[in-house]
Amino acid sequence: MVGTGYVGLVTGGCLAAIGHDVICTDNEASKIKVLEEGGLPIYEPGLEKVIAGARKEKRIRFSADPADAATQGDAIFICVGTPPLPDGDADLSAIDHVARTIATHANSTKLVVEKSTVPARTGEELKRALAVYGRKRNIKFHVASNPEFLREGTAVEDFLHPDRVVVGAEDEAAERQLKEIYRPVLERTFKCPVHGPSPCPDGPPPAWLVTTINSAELIKHASNSFLAVKISYANMVADLADKLGADIKEVMHAVGMDPRIGTRFLNPGLGFGGFCLPKDLQAFVHLAERFGADFTMLKEAERVNKKRVASFVAKVRQALWVIKGKKLGVLGLAFKANTDDVRFSPAIELIQHLLSEGARIRAYDPEASGTAAAILPQIEYAKSAYDAAENAEALLIATEWDEFRNLDWIRIRDLMARPLILDGRNILSPSEIRAQGFEYHCFGRPDAGAATLPEHSVVS
Repeated sequence: MVGTGYVGLVTGGCLAAIGHDVICTDNEASKIKVLEEGGLPIYEPGLEKVIAGARKEKRIRFSADPADAATQGDAIFICVGTPPLPDGDADLSAIDHVARTIATHANSTKLVVEKSTVPARTGEELKRALAVYGRKRNIKFHVASNPEFLREGTAVEDFLHPDRVVVGAEDEAAERQLKEIYRPVLERTFKCPVHGPSPCPDGPPPAWLVTTINSAELIKHASNSFLAVKISYANMVADLADKLGADIKEVMHAVGMDPRIGTRFLNPGLGFGGFCLPKDLQAFVHLAERFGADFTMLKEAERVNKKRVASFVAKVRQALWVIKGKKLGVLGLAFKANTDDVRFSPAIELIQHLLSEGARIRAYDPEASGTAAAILPQIEYAKSAYDAAENAEALLIATEWDEFRNLDWIRIRDLMARPLILDGRNILSPSEIRAQGFEYHCFGRPDAGAATLPEHSVVS
């Protein structure tokens, strides 16, 4: 594995767990130091158990020199970051650097696998880079694309029990080698480190999909962009539900019951964040523009998403009248539940908006306070949700942790200076929370009452 972030470390740990010998490399020495000392540089449910088991079986090692992967690996998975450039295109400099490292240090035939999310045709450039930088060494490189569909918070489960494994390969040797690597997952012959000793959940075996490299690269961007469209669509309808007095939960539940649509990713709120959906959407749009395809729909999905935090701040402003000087508690810092990742987190953007208006913030997150502190050193970090609520004039829910659904709300109410909740993730029941004495605001679930139509719509 070249790269020990959320993708590389989960992939490496899980490949070791199903029986392979793995070396995880990263040029960030601090990450490797943490790993060598028995820790983890990221939080991901189940990963600690997976890595611990791989260590015990002596199937995983760590190195601060990516060249070790090039010399010791039969298959080399590239799991480095591809952050957005100012114009929205993906920065592929890390991929290029890894290609050069592999080409100049490989000592035998290698399978080089794109695991990072990259634009279509990156595989062609990767092949060219390997050939150029390795031209003086008589080494053969097979190149394949194996896009990841790992969701932060459930990444270990997603790797070990996928619904499909997509492989872009244009020679039989690459396809054959990758299928052998994934055989324990495809045939479910591994000892599951997540569910064991209980049996794993029933379900059909993973589909094995072999495509061209260009198609595999396109599949990842197309999948993530479609999910982004679903989220923005739900948010767009939630704004209308607010004005008409409808309940967006009821609307989206009914819409999602249609098997052609499905219920997932139809939850309105602060919008999508993290390092995948925003970045992949921008990169997909930029790729389309470069080749003359009209991706106006995706641009609009991005525009809707960018308005979500500002829309929520407007709700806060309306409820409080004046934000300046107010003490606000914020529940959640990570971009989603079950991760410590705050990259492109709507919660972070929300806090930055509130700070710019003079609010005093005390925030709590079960896992992400440490990573958030590097971005927001000027706010207070609470030890619990109750600590965040103490003397607050409003409590804002910014991440959908299950912990926040199950708080002692009577205790919260009695701790607050004013019992006001603004739910940016629609995780609470309006009727239940109001019955406990709170003023409650969210997206698309307005107070009970008749809808107020614009004057020009009234017919007498």
